Parts: sequence; C-alpha cells; structure tokens
Amino acid sequence: MKRSVNSKFTFAISMAVFGTIGVFVRYIPLPSGEIALYRALLALVIVGAYLLISKQRMALYEAKKEIALLLLSGAAMGFNWIFLFEAYKYTTVSVATLSYYFAPVIVTVLSPILFKEKMTLKKAICFVFSSVGLVLLTGIGNMSGQESNLKGIGFGIGAACLYATVMLLNKAIKGISGIYRTFLQFASAAAVLIPYVLLSEGINIISLRTDGLICLLTVGVIHTGITYLLYFSSLKEIEGQQAAVLSYIDPLIAVVVSVFILKEEITAVQIIGGALILIFTLLNEISFKRIKK
Repeated sequence: MKRSVNSKFTFAISMAVFGTIGVFVRYIPLPSGEIALYRALLALVIVGAYLLISKQRMALYEAKKEIALLLLSGAAMGFNWIFLFEAYKYTTVSVATLSYYFAPVIVTVLSPILFKEKMTLKKAICFVFSSVGLVLLTGIGNMSGQESNLKGIGFGIGAACLYATVMLLNKAIKGISGIYRTFLQFASAAAVLIPYVLLSEGINIISLRTDGLICLLTVGVIHTGITYLLYFSSLKEIEGQQAAVLSYIDPLIAVVVSVFILKEEITAVQIIGGALILIFTLLNEISFKRIKK
C-alpha cells in the first residue's frame, strides 16, 4: 500500500515538472531545433548513466526486429519537441500545452484504422467534444495578436500529431519497453537532430549567457533525463487509469504557470475549449466498468 502511494506521488511529481518546461524554454534564446537536440543529448547521458550504474541490460537482440520503428519514433519525438517549442514562441504556454494535449484524440481516431480497435459511441462522443474544444481554443473572440496566436496553435497541433505518431508507434513496438525504449528513442532523436541542426540553424550555444545555459541544462537534465526516470519507475507500480488521471497534472500546472507566473493572457472561451479537450480526452481513457468493479 505504502509503495503504491509513493509511486502515485512520484508520478504526480513527474507530471508537475513536465508542466513547467514551457517557462524554462522561454528563457533559452536558441532555435527550437537546437534546444531539442541538447535536450535529447543531455537526457541520453542521464538515462544511459542510470542504466550503467544500475547494471541493467537491454535485450537488443529483441529490438533488432523493430529497429526501424524505434528510429522512426525517435525522429518523431525529436521533431515533436521542435514543434512544441515553436508553439511557445508564438502563443501562450497554456494554449500551446492545451493544443498539444489533442494528441490522444488523434490516437483515438487512428487506432481503429491501424490496429482494428473498435470505435465505440463513447470514443466518438469524446472525439467530437474534444474537437469542439480545439476550435474554441483557437481564440474565438477579441484576442490581441490573433495571427501569431493561430500560428502557435498550429505548431501545437503539429506537435500533437507527432506525439500521436510516437504513441501509435509505441503500440506497435512489442520487443522492448519502458525506459529502455525511451533511451533508444533519445538516441534516435539525437541522431536525426544533429544533421538537421547543422544544415538549418547551425550551432549557437556559444552565444548563451549563464541564465540561458542554466535553463537549457534544467530542460535536458531535470525535465527530461531525471523526470523520465521518475515517470517510468512509478508508472509500472500504478494502474493505467490512475496514470491517466494523474497525467492531467501536466497541462493544469502549465496553465497555472502561464497565467500566474508568466502573466500571459487566456480568454474565457479558450479556458472552456481547453477544459473540453482535457475532460473528454480523460473520459475517453477511463473505463467506468472497471471503476464499478
């Protein structure tokens, strides 16, 4: 019982930390691709060191059959970060995060096509209302900087599509799971992002001041490396539905940070839209039959 409570607390902490990443990214004056690259490299070092110290071995022979899927999912993860960081530049952290949380809705729609899963009435209703929430989130009403806001939401939705791709590919990867799979995905993301950064934005980290460097290290070491370790160590100890509920601490913290710390504007209509997305994506993941049992 105590172990279960500790795991829930650890999982909740990891979600809360994820929810603050937007603040730190805002204060890193580097191109989004370069931030994503350093995030992947730093996380790769942290997770790799953990696996070495704990003397855990990966069954790489089992992953060979799915290496293409692992590489593709890692690439999708890297560009998913780029799109999310771009979203932070053009709209508020809260709106970018809420747009990003449309990813489970995309998975719901594509799963029946890709994995022959049944599209139930409940899933269809959740999809419709989440979509309505996304429309409202685009900022219906009088909001300054509407063009920039829509561009940010566009990047947020793009990030959601890429994250949905990672989720769908993870469903197909059976041979390796948990932190091992994430380690390989970090490696793949770094491998893809290195040539992308060199050919597009170039290396600009030398221009970083101390505050920017601290924020970058925080994003790579704390928000990614350490928090992913906390996430996976606690995830295996709690039920899926509990994880689904606790995962919504992430966007809630992001909204609080955006409004009360960064002092960013969010309209009443956007709050309603964000609430619809979160409520109906959560309802889609909860099994009421299991709750009754």
